[in-house]
Amino acid sequence: MPRDKTASHVRILAAARDEFLAHGFEKASMRRIGERCGMTAAGIYRHCTDKADLFNQVAEPAVRRLKEWLDAHVSRYVSAAQSGTIAWQDSEIDMMREVVYPHMEEYRLLLTCAQGTRYAHFLHDLTQTAQCQLTEYFSLLSSRGHPVREISPQEMHLLMSAYTTALFEPVVHGYSPEEALRCLDTVETFFLPGWKALLGF
Repeated sequence: MPRDKTASHVRILAAARDEFLAHGFEKASMRRIGERCGMTAAGIYRHCTDKADLFNQVAEPAVRRLKEWLDAHVSRYVSAAQSGTIAWQDSEIDMMREVVYPHMEEYRLLLTCAQGTRYAHFLHDLTQTAQCQLTEYFSLLSSRGHPVREISPQEMHLLMSAYTTALFEPVVHGYSPEEALRCLDTVETFFLPGWKALLGF
């Protein structure tokens, strides 16, 4: 299904986002989405194959934005380590400030309204990916003689789950941007010294 930028399509996506946020994917109604944007359900189906495709279209920009930041983040650290420049650069704290918290509703949609879609386990999947990447980075640093601490898969899972959950809790609970940033400062104070110690920074 081609993604277009016509006024109708933009209006449909905005209406769908509001409907999914209000009712969740499973209870959302294509008829109500039509009412929200002044179109018939048949008209909406010219822009999507089904309700799941419409949810995907609404969610894709947020997913892509997060993936692009994380891919660049991992690439920066790996490239630096491979070139012999091992130093602390940035963290997921920066990702939350730059990417997630400015778009709280888009990420709340993924975290709380996606049951029944391919994004139903979005936070779990994100945590698993981050855990694998960080484990590989620990191994890379160790292979270059950097004083990382040995950490078991179980320990890594525990830490990554706690860290990721803490980062996204303000999104799940709909905190205001000011409240979210204040909480993020606390998370940064609590977690980053520990990560730096484990990584030998």
